[in-house]
Amino acid sequence: MRSLLFVPGDSEKKLDKGLSAGADVLIIDLEDSVAPERKPLARRIAADFLAGARGQTRAILYVRVNELDGGMTDDDLAAVMAAAPDGVMLPKCCGAADAVRLSAKLRVAEAQAGLADGSTAVIPLITETARALLAAPSFCVPLPRVAGVTWGAEDLSADIGARETRDPRGRYADVFRHARTMTLLAATATQAAAIDTVFVDFRDLDALAAECAEAERDGFTGKMAIHPAQVPVINDAFTPSGASIAQAHAIVKAFEDAGNPGVVGLGGKMYDRPHLRRAERLLARAAVAGLA
Repeated sequence: MRSLLFVPGDSEKKLDKGLSAGADVLIIDLEDSVAPERKPLARRIAADFLAGARGQTRAILYVRVNELDGGMTDDDLAAVMAAAPDGVMLPKCCGAADAVRLSAKLRVAEAQAGLADGSTAVIPLITETARALLAAPSFCVPLPRVAGVTWGAEDLSADIGARETRDPRGRYADVFRHARTMTLLAATATQAAAIDTVFVDFRDLDALAAECAEAERDGFTGKMAIHPAQVPVINDAFTPSGASIAQAHAIVKAFEDAGNPGVVGLGGKMYDRPHLRRAERLLARAAVAGLA
């Protein structure tokens, strides 16, 4: 999952456009981008889109439902689960307990829709409130449905009363850097993909590319998008380069040829087991992208 594109669930035009955006994941949004009075319409449009999109796109199809404590999640699931979304994004997820609560709901919904138990993956948004961010350490063990973990800055800024999320240089302020760091650690601990948050200035593709490069360097494997124009930039940044794939293959082969010792020499440099693990993770990403 390199690129995850949000599309408003109440816009048939934008949903159709999303099919050709080239995103790895389309997130059909029933939450923030849909006004309260249009939620019922969005559910119907989302269900019809899911049913008709199979075979028209290679993208994985997710639905962002409304938060568990908002009283709308059950209606969201009742509307879309018969169309078998690949996954559900959970906003304002307050710790692993909320992911478990959603998993229980999905198990019932899968049974009612005749879907295989556990077939619907989950991506929780874990930093959108102060309570949620403080609960992020609860994501410390693998959770069967959780395929990725991501974060959001805008809702968090509203919750804590921050006027801006970034400083005058364009860098995230401390609390938002903390949220980003906790997301990366939580994703790693729960053995899920670490997905970076959206870049809201969709016209500034150079700044987006720089932020993607930083996120990939730090260990994120994908990023969410709010506009189709952002998708190629994100895909490029999170696709392993040919040189990095070749280097990773060389490291893995060096360990195999040496009988998997603790350290090997390659090209005048020493590589130990953490380097091997990093190489194996990169090759796994490359395989998903069809490059390894």
